[in-house]
Amino acid sequence: MLNKYARAFFTKIFTPVAKLFLKMGISPDIVTIIGTLGVCFGALAFYPRHEFLIGTLVITAFVFSDTIDGVMARMSGRSSVWGAYLDSTLDRVGDAAIFGALVIYYAGDQGHNMVLAGLALACLILGSVVSYAKARAEGLGMTANVGIAERADRLVAVLVTTGLCGWFLSPWETWIMGIVLGLLALASFITVLQRMLTVRKQALGKAL
Repeated sequence: MLNKYARAFFTKIFTPVAKLFLKMGISPDIVTIIGTLGVCFGALAFYPRHEFLIGTLVITAFVFSDTIDGVMARMSGRSSVWGAYLDSTLDRVGDAAIFGALVIYYAGDQGHNMVLAGLALACLILGSVVSYAKARAEGLGMTANVGIAERADRLVAVLVTTGLCGWFLSPWETWIMGIVLGLLALASFITVLQRMLTVRKQALGKAL
C-alpha cells in the first residue's frame, strides 16, 4: 500500500537532496551503503538497550536513503542491474537488523519476554521469505507482485510502534508490541501464501 501511494510523495520531497548529493559527487551506491549502515547502527546500538525512541529516530534518519538512492540513479542515468541488486540485498540486511535487535532485547535479561522475542523472530524470518518469494519468482520468469504486507508496510508499522513504545506508550509496551508483532507475522505469512499461489497459477498456466 505504501509502495503504491507514498513513493511519489517522498520522491518529490527528496529530489532536492538527491540533486545536492549528485553535485557533491556522491554516487547512489554510497548512499545505499551508508543508509544501511545507519539503520543497522540505530537498531543494534539502541534497541537491545531498550532505547527504543532514539533508536527509531536514528533508523528513520537513514531509512529514507532507500528513496534517495533511487532518485539519484534515475537523475544521473546510472540505473543498473547492479544498483537494483545492491539496494534489494542491503534492504534485507537493514530489516534483519531491526527485527534481530528486538529479538536480542526481548530474549535478554532486560526484556525477558520469550513470546515477544519469538514474534520478532517470526517477523524477521517471514519478512525474508516474503522478499525471497518475489525474487525467486522473477528469477524463474514470473511475477509475484501481490501481498498485504510489503516491505514498506512492515517497516513503517514496526518503527512507529517501537518508537511510540519508547516515548509515551511504555506502560503498555508488552501488549502493544505483542499485538503489532503478531499481526505483522500473520500478515507476512499471508503474503507468502499469496505469492506462492500467484506463482503456482502462472506455473500451471505455462505447463498447459
